[in-house]
Amino acid sequence: MVDPALRPGWPAHLVRGPVELHPPRWRDAEEWSRVRRANEDWLAPWEPTAAGPWAARHTPAAYRAMRRAVLRRAAMGMSLPFVVRVEGRLVGQVTIDNVVRGALRSGNLGYWIDRAVAGRGMASLAVALVCDHAFGPARLHRLQADIRPENARSRRLVHRLGFRHEGVLRRYLDIDGDWRDHDTFALLAEDVPGGVVARWQSRLPR
Repeated sequence: MVDPALRPGWPAHLVRGPVELHPPRWRDAEEWSRVRRANEDWLAPWEPTAAGPWAARHTPAAYRAMRRAVLRRAAMGMSLPFVVRVEGRLVGQVTIDNVVRGALRSGNLGYWIDRAVAGRGMASLAVALVCDHAFGPARLHRLQADIRPENARSRRLVHRLGFRHEGVLRRYLDIDGDWRDHDTFALLAEDVPGGVVARWQSRLPR
């Protein structure tokens, strides 16, 4: 058994307004499959290269295999994986992965959102909630988000939450069939002393 002290802040359940985040559950498989299949055109350009057609990679069985893998990593303190719900409906995921403890205390941020709720600020709120949790109960100091230059929506999202551009990673990840450059952004705990959700809220239209 892994010592729970090696995975501070996990498991967790986060809620604010219509947004709820929870660990991936067995019973989410069918709903996850439907959402992912419906969003192929929206998500595929930003996803890692993989063999086989999209539909075959997004079955309920594929979800259950993914869930087993991510929960193993979470149990070892290497990941903080969350399913995102808006008004009770599954609409995406936010994950802090590749968590390193010790002197670094860092993790890599990744997320996706259903096109049906894009533009409503729900993805930003979900990511902000996870960032606050990472800097609080999970005791991390630095979060990194690596984003393709073409992904304007994701660039705007991290900018709104206070992430700073730190450089370009050349041909960094194998995404959508080729090695792609990525811009790397980072957020430190001291960058947002009032919290990331508070920063998100302060930028809402009034």
